[in-house]
Amino acid sequence: MRFLVPIAIFAVLVVVLGVGLKLDPRYVPSPLIDKPAPEFSLTTLGEEPKPMTRADLLGRPVVLNVWASWCSACRIEHPLLVSLAQAQGVEIIGLNYKDTRAEALRWLADHGDPYRQSIFDPEGKLGLDLGVYGVPETFVLDGAGVIRHKHVGPLSEDIWASDFAPLLKKLSASDGTGASGG
Repeated sequence: MRFLVPIAIFAVLVVVLGVGLKLDPRYVPSPLIDKPAPEFSLTTLGEEPKPMTRADLLGRPVVLNVWASWCSACRIEHPLLVSLAQAQGVEIIGLNYKDTRAEALRWLADHGDPYRQSIFDPEGKLGLDLGVYGVPETFVLDGAGVIRHKHVGPLSEDIWASDFAPLLKKLSASDGTGASGG
């Protein structure tokens, strides 16, 4: 009888650890999914910075990719982003996170620029508001500016094909918000 309590505790631990081992350690649920992207007022990254706000992201589904010149993992996904923008015409908005303008522009010149625009966030305020804790991170926003998906870590062709492409197709086929138009 006195062995039942330790055996029960051991059994519970085995179950908890077994469930934990089956979870994807890269999956971090975002409390912002299905909520509007935060308001912001920053500038674009270009040589001649222009104002950019949340309103500039509205009206069509967009992919928002958080990147930095100092980010080694960003180098892994960057060729895919360039390919998606060039070959498939995917609209990608960059969020240059905690970087310097000169380093970021040099990095894009060296590696290619897949972004329709890059938002310059040198202090990381927008990144913080989005819940970014490491780069790269990639979001899908619908036409109303609502965050529909978040991926932490470098994108791969498999992740793009399984998570991003179907969602963007669905959003593009609807009114841009994922709701059926009609």
